[in-house]
Amino acid sequence: MILADSSPTLLQSLLFGAIPSPLVTVLYSLALIATVYTAGIGLVALLGIYAERKVAGHIQSRFGPNRVGPIGLLQSIADGIKLITKEDLRPKDADGLLFLLAPYLAFAPVFVSFLAIPFAPDMVFERHLSVGIFWLLAMLSMEVIGIILAGWASNNKWSVYGGMRQACQMVCFEIPLGLSIIVGVMAAGTLDLVQLGHRQGGGLHTWLIFANPFVPIAFIAYFVASLASNKRAPFDLPESESELVAGYHTEYSGLRFSFFYFAEYAAMFVVSAIQVVLFLGAWNDPFGLVGLYYSKFSEQENLTGLIALNLIGAGIFVIKVILLIFVQMWIRWTLPRPRIDQVLYASIKVLLPLTCVLLLGAALWQLMVSGMPADPWSRVKALGGESFNPWRWSHWQRQGTVGALLTQSILAILGAGFFLTIIGYVVRSWWMGGGIKKRLTDPEPIPDLAVKV
Repeated sequence: MILADSSPTLLQSLLFGAIPSPLVTVLYSLALIATVYTAGIGLVALLGIYAERKVAGHIQSRFGPNRVGPIGLLQSIADGIKLITKEDLRPKDADGLLFLLAPYLAFAPVFVSFLAIPFAPDMVFERHLSVGIFWLLAMLSMEVIGIILAGWASNNKWSVYGGMRQACQMVCFEIPLGLSIIVGVMAAGTLDLVQLGHRQGGGLHTWLIFANPFVPIAFIAYFVASLASNKRAPFDLPESESELVAGYHTEYSGLRFSFFYFAEYAAMFVVSAIQVVLFLGAWNDPFGLVGLYYSKFSEQENLTGLIALNLIGAGIFVIKVILLIFVQMWIRWTLPRPRIDQVLYASIKVLLPLTCVLLLGAALWQLMVSGMPADPWSRVKALGGESFNPWRWSHWQRQGTVGALLTQSILAILGAGFFLTIIGYVVRSWWMGGGIKKRLTDPEPIPDLAVKV
């Protein structure tokens, strides 16, 4: 196979050969970061801000941005130009160095996190990161340092309150967040993000969210904890406008203010990407076709087929991430903001005990019920060297894992039914809302009040 674990990425192999020199590898990596990843993160933030406004508008029976460019697509670019040209203010009594440093400390960890995300089997910057999940969590937990510094250095009581609130949320929700991830990791048996994707390449019933009855609940617990750690509504207390003006970034303006927004929307993408890789099949489709043909094309050394599969897989991955980001936005414009004591209660008294129970239950399940015996489409000795087909009953039966197949199939059917129900609800709401008159738009004609002489 041309794409063994120790080989360079597919694009590197095509451009520089199977064994590029260290200097070429370094220059290639720097060019990739400076062009693709920098532009990609900027695009994620621009489209995320635009989508947030559009989702909010439709939920509130408004249009959202619809003036700058077609359907308002250039609104985020116009806002970016405004922020770049705006004066960069700094309070007189602020701590100068920390005030200037805080936005970059908030943005840098999120930027670095993108380098570990596998968009497709070979579309990942670092594909040999054996502890990829912990790497992402470690990087995302560093963002809070920039936020605390921003609040402290501003010398503004509202900013300090916002920074301290974020510190409280991060400390409280990091533990349930990590425990819910461990539940998924236990079901997969690996921390390697690329291997997690291959492990789920056999179809919907091989996705880790359906590995056992405890993982779907861990998925929900992770989603709630990620909202809080990412200060998304209803857990946006660090910047709650109705209480703290704008919280930790009250005193920021211009380009430095934009770094906080870029960090927030980029972090939304990263936490959703972790969910997709760990629970929702990564780049794989629900029928296992990407995993099947990737295995075949790798054995045949079919470069054209591998490139096509990587592009298709990246498209599937991004669509899954977008759906999760849409749910985050949906929640923001639906639920009210709780008090800080209620937020901490939800973590310490609800999520923490729940994830502890899930961890114990998942561990006992692993002991009592044998999981999926091998990666889909990989050759298994117990099958006489034949590729393990996760869609064939006999392959599970010959390895004594029929119980796992039944469990995963039932959970997959229930999950698919729930997902289709939600999609149907959204489509119905959109269809019925099309006839509702948008507020502040399409006003009634103003009557002619002129007095005729």
